[in-house]
Amino acid sequence: MKINGKVKLAIAALVLAGCAFGGYHYYEGQQAAKQTAAVETTKAVRMDMKSTVSATGTIQPVDSVEVSSKITARLKSVLVKENDKVTAGQTVATLDAKDYEAKRDQAQYKVTNTQAEYDRISYLYSIGADTQKQLEDAQMNYDTAVSALAQAESDASETSIIAPIDGTVVGEPKTVGTMAVATSDNPTVIMRIADLSRKQIKAKVDETDIGNVKVGQQATFTVDTYTDKTFTARVTKISQTDTSNSWDTSSSSSSSSSSSSASVIYYYVTLDVDDPEDLLLPAMTARVEINTADTPDALAVPISVLKTDANGSYVVVRNADGSQENRYVTTGIYSDEYVEILSGLEEGEDIVSTYTAKKKSSSSSSGSRRGGPMF
Repeated sequence: MKINGKVKLAIAALVLAGCAFGGYHYYEGQQAAKQTAAVETTKAVRMDMKSTVSATGTIQPVDSVEVSSKITARLKSVLVKENDKVTAGQTVATLDAKDYEAKRDQAQYKVTNTQAEYDRISYLYSIGADTQKQLEDAQMNYDTAVSALAQAESDASETSIIAPIDGTVVGEPKTVGTMAVATSDNPTVIMRIADLSRKQIKAKVDETDIGNVKVGQQATFTVDTYTDKTFTARVTKISQTDTSNSWDTSSSSSSSSSSSSASVIYYYVTLDVDDPEDLLLPAMTARVEINTADTPDALAVPISVLKTDANGSYVVVRNADGSQENRYVTTGIYSDEYVEILSGLEEGEDIVSTYTAKKKSSSSSSGSRRGGPMF
């Protein structure tokens, strides 16, 4: 039986179609296998989570004073030097007292004279020889002289400079012969005394982190001079205003206000320092890590797998059959690399950690081209 040409063509067409169909499914299977093999996953695991806030600050003594004079005079003697230990009430320097002693003597002489004058006029008034007005004037002159004597005696006593607190002399005191000027706005600082047994850090915390910082939280910090040692501290105070008081527009010009609004806002956080070995010195730079949250045995995934959209945070979960789904989750604390998952995931579930870009059609690709036609 002969097969005509049309039948042969039909059979050939069917064979080709079958080959093409099989080849297409084989290709699709291979591509799917490659895609499945290319997907990288990580698991939701349990770990101890810790959230910290980083800040930089300066080591300072908790108590320190600038010792100045209440009167203007030259330094006659300085009885302590840098690093000396002093106690409250100890005389640490003296001023030249000659001028103030002379003023005190003059005031005492005037008191003596005005008292004698008052006694004389009082007697004359008692026998009718002087008037009430003369007696009142004599009383006023005497009272004024007594007040002037009290001021002169006070000034003379201020020539001894007394340490107001227990502590250590930090820095070199002024030298003998220096004029100690007493002014309300800029007095001469004769020396500085600090209690170095109690230290603190005044750190600057970014406004994005300040809400997580609370009084009583523990912290660790390092300083450059002891690179292999970690110190501990505790938050004791959080400033209620930023470091530059940028909110107070009444005390700044419009230009400075606009400049402040464009800059980063920081708040001062004070931490008491544990330094039993007395290693830390004032003005050292402290790099602080404040422990703001601590959750043991928390369910966590890497931050890199967490995604967000208008509905919230989610991760891509790969099911047992290889299919993928977007799973919305509730997050807790963040560490440097991981985020705590409060709900939405179970321990051991596979989370897709690779990113696959969506393929663009030729029309959308050409539609995204910018500029004029190419010649």
